[in-house]
Amino acid sequence: MQSKKKKRRGVRNRIAMISITFVVCVLLGALLYEGAALKKKVAGNEARKVAISEEIKKEEERTKEIEETKEYMQSDEYAEKVARDKLGLVKNNEIVFKEEK
Repeated sequence: MQSKKKKRRGVRNRIAMISITFVVCVLLGALLYEGAALKKKVAGNEARKVAISEEIKKEEERTKEIEETKEYMQSDEYAEKVARDKLGLVKNNEIVFKEEK
């Protein structure tokens, strides 16, 4: 009688160990799959980070150019140029020569 009990217990133990091993393997597979997905996502985010950094650098350069243009437009030199080119104004001591067409 005891030997049958031991056999049953041994079979149950084997089934339990196989079941536990199967569950552990499934969990390991799921972890590996999720890890690969996360690595892919991280790589995508790194590429996006680089692209955004480059875009920020370009925008900072553009902002600098705009500031320089703004300073130039507030200068007397710019005001004089606009007055000459667009309004046709001249200084008091200048003589204007125009071409005949």
